[in-house]
Amino acid sequence: MADNSVEGLKARYGDRWRWLAVATVMIGTMATVLSATVVNVALHDIMVEFGIRQGQVHWLATGFIAAMTTTMLASSWLLDHFGVRKTLAVAMFIFTLISLAGGFAETPGQLIAARIGQGAMAGLMQPMGMYLVFRIFPRHRRGQAMGIYGMGVILAPALGPVLGGFLVDQLDWRYVMFAPAPVTLVGVLMAWRFLPLPVSRPAPYRFDLPGLILLGFAIAVSLDALNRLQQAAGQKSWIFAEGILALGGLLLFVLRERRTAHPLVNMALLRKPVFVFACLGAMALGLALFGSTYLIPLFVQTALGFSATEAGLLMLPAGIVLGMTFPLAGRLADRHSTRVLVVFGIAAFALSAVLFALSDLKLAFGWLVLWTVLGRIGIGFMLPALSTGALNPLEPQELGAGSSTLNFMRQLGGAFGVNLVALTIEFGEHSSGLPTINAFHSAWWLVAAFVAVAAIPVWKMRA
Repeated sequence: MADNSVEGLKARYGDRWRWLAVATVMIGTMATVLSATVVNVALHDIMVEFGIRQGQVHWLATGFIAAMTTTMLASSWLLDHFGVRKTLAVAMFIFTLISLAGGFAETPGQLIAARIGQGAMAGLMQPMGMYLVFRIFPRHRRGQAMGIYGMGVILAPALGPVLGGFLVDQLDWRYVMFAPAPVTLVGVLMAWRFLPLPVSRPAPYRFDLPGLILLGFAIAVSLDALNRLQQAAGQKSWIFAEGILALGGLLLFVLRERRTAHPLVNMALLRKPVFVFACLGAMALGLALFGSTYLIPLFVQTALGFSATEAGLLMLPAGIVLGMTFPLAGRLADRHSTRVLVVFGIAAFALSAVLFALSDLKLAFGWLVLWTVLGRIGIGFMLPALSTGALNPLEPQELGAGSSTLNFMRQLGGAFGVNLVALTIEFGEHSSGLPTINAFHSAWWLVAAFVAVAAIPVWKMRA
């Protein structure tokens, strides 16, 4: 039997074992990002086949992100009890089975349930990459490692829309559900081969299941309330009640986290100003990444009349440029001020959103590509700098909780960002049951404003 201790991996693969481990967790993260983005170019066909509107179909994106956001905080407990090797391998295997089941869905409800299941497993996988990088790389190489890790991960949103467009146009939208399964199967094999066993484990402690239930309840109810706002007639009392329930659930969650011995969220981390400001920046990053990835394909297909394949090709150059930006931004994050790099990224992305908001029906394809590239450059500068700025000041034993909390905040921004974008489109101008370009312009202005405001807390971070 192969020795998967750190010493055994070093003896078998030499110094490159770190990069093999990073490649393995990259596979898991790529699968989650691929699954999160590949479905966006299929939304139009799904709406037509099932006869549903924007108010229901957006749950394919929102439900995925909401489930991922909720389960993400469980990764710290799983890492402590089972280690990264077992946790990642099992999560990827279950993710594969759910993806296959989703491809055979016969109703919108079954498809949404499969997306929620995918998101739940994705939430367990997402923090693994950041956790592993900060555990196995020395402090002065973490920015570089995050840049390389991010470069690989970003291939998924670069190729996802292209792959999704091809599958939708040439085969059927169902194949976008099947697409991540081969990736995760490879990931299971790599995890068993290249990931290290834990050096040591803390004494077993109880998992905060009540806290997870309270948090999941608060997120689900608040997102459902936002969804109901899209057709608020006759539902105002229900929406108000859900708002109160969501606030109550959040309050009970905070009270429990302050009192329980082993909380989902390490409250001590939230007493560190740099970490708190980084979390606010991570929420803006989530809104920018997931909001724009949801919005761009729907915008160019519904308002501008592009095909699914053309929508995917529109995203491809931006994904490639983002992959090239990550290593540069990672190296800069090791040497320069975190807040300067993040604010630069925020400014670039906000400018991209403003340009989309000023677009018209006669705009050439090349300009749309350029504006998408500009936005992805902004995201490329934000992610490595935020990660190093938030986690470098933490102690080794705090990295699991820190990485899961930072990823949680990014996904939370994405979950509410997608929902707010969908709500803005639904409230906007419609023609023949579909949103017009003016509705999409309002959504772009919303995204630009939210991301720009995030520059305020980020600027308060220190190097």
